[in-house]
This record gives sequence, structure tokens and C-alpha cells, in this order.
Amino acid sequence: MSKVDGSARKGAIGVVDYGMGNLRSVGKALESLGFAVAVTADPSELDSCRGIVFPGVGAFRDCMGNVVRQGLLPFLTDYLASGRPFLGICVGMQLLFAESEEFGRHEGIGFFPGKVVRFPADMPAAGGGVLKVPHMGWNDVEILADHPVLEGIPSGTYFYFVHSYYAVPSDPGIAACRTTYGVPFTAAAGLGMRFAVQFHPEKSQAAGLRLLRNFGRLCMTA
Repeated sequence: MSKVDGSARKGAIGVVDYGMGNLRSVGKALESLGFAVAVTADPSELDSCRGIVFPGVGAFRDCMGNVVRQGLLPFLTDYLASGRPFLGICVGMQLLFAESEEFGRHEGIGFFPGKVVRFPADMPAAGGGVLKVPHMGWNDVEILADHPVLEGIPSGTYFYFVHSYYAVPSDPGIAACRTTYGVPFTAAAGLGMRFAVQFHPEKSQAAGLRLLRNFGRLCMTA
């Protein structure tokens, strides 16, 4: 991935490097759309970017632990409160909630009220038997709310998911998308220019690139 020097970061989209995200795929996808990308763990560099992406792969506990150890929690809390463009992806969405039950109870950033829970173990499959957990593969996404990040993406579009846990917002009004896998769950949540998705746009082909392009444009015009 190409580097962005300090003087150019003001025109870049920052990708938060806390050691747990699919940084290369997300960064490459944004670069393919013509956006400058700065991958960094430095809060001052992230703060100078036009918007930031917060990806995540792995267990909630481990990801949140890295955020705290790297001193990123105060920055992320302040950035989210500022209302500037922000995109959470997969565990990067889950960490925005107050807590998770994955491997015990663990506190999150707490920007969205609610908690992260595991899929039930006995969800019936359409052809008999039970659905596998993790939920892995393509699923259609129902659009619940208008948002600039979802512009041009019709309800029913398929995105790629890989997860065993999902967010349950305390405020249903923040749910922007919904998907059903055994149970209906929140596939995206939004508040102003702060947006987060459970699926992986960087792995979701044309629809995912459209979503990332929309976010990039939001960053450039905010």
C-alpha cells in the first residue's frame, strides 16, 4: 500500500492500525477508488485525516484490549463525539457498543447503547438441521434508513459476512440495515456521519465498493 506523508494526511482517509483489522484489504479497496489512504496508529495523524475507518478482525476482548493498550480509546471517544466521518467494519462496529458477552463480559467504547451477543446455537436451517455458527457467506441486507453511505444501494443487496456475534442496539432508531440469519439482527448502525457495518464491504465486490466510495465522498465533502 502506498504511503501518505504527514503533509498529505489532511486529504487522506485514515485507517486505524491497532493490530487487529484487515488493514491491507480495506486500504487497497479505498485506494482503488481514488482516495488517498493513511494507515496509522498515531492519534494526531488520524485526527488530521478527512475521515477514519475502524476495521476489526478477531475477538471483541482482544480488539478492545489493543485499543486500550495503544492509547487509542480517548482519541476514538473524542473523535466519535465530534461528529466527523467514521466507518466501523465488523468487530470495528461491535466495539462501538457498550459491551460484549464474547468470552465473558467486556466493555466497549460505548458510543452506541446496547450490547453484542452470540447467535443462538440451535437456529433451525431451512432444509433441516441447524444453521452453522459463525455466520459466514453472502446475505441480503434490508435497508432501514436513508444515509449517504448507503446511497445507490437498494434494499436486498447482498454483502459478505463473517461473524459469530452481533450487536443489539438499545435504541432501535440507530439501526440502518437489518439481515436475518436464523434471527434478524442489526447489520449496520448510524448516527449522523458515524456509520458502522457488520459485513465486510472490502470483500463484497461491487456493492461493497459502492459503499466505500460513498463513505469516501462523505469524507471529502464534510
